[in-house]
Amino acid sequence: MIEVSRNRFEELVSEALDTIPPELAKVMDNVVVVVVDDPPEQGLLGLYTGIPLTERGDWYSGVLPDRIEIYRNPTLEICATEDDVVEEVQITVVHEIAHHFGIDDERLHELGW
Repeated sequence: MIEVSRNRFEELVSEALDTIPPELAKVMDNVVVVVVDDPPEQGLLGLYTGIPLTERGDWYSGVLPDRIEIYRNPTLEICATEDDVVEEVQITVVHEIAHHFGIDDERLHELGW
């Protein structure tokens, strides 16, 4: 387990977000990424909450942003270095962004995520 301050962890999350391909980043809509210390249940490194792009229709307006939470403490528990943290956060962010695009866990596992 690595020790990383909350501020540094947020910087590492920002670095991981910077690696998202621009073509994906520009089509993300009404979504925010936040750092949370602990997940609502064991075993989570991240969580997407919202209405996937594939389920939005004409009715979709004036709603709160979708939310991607990155869980700091469980991520740090499985990482030994800051590079490990960036890599793990990249994987977690891609996974949760996939949910924003309407891709479920089963399909993500088929794709190797």
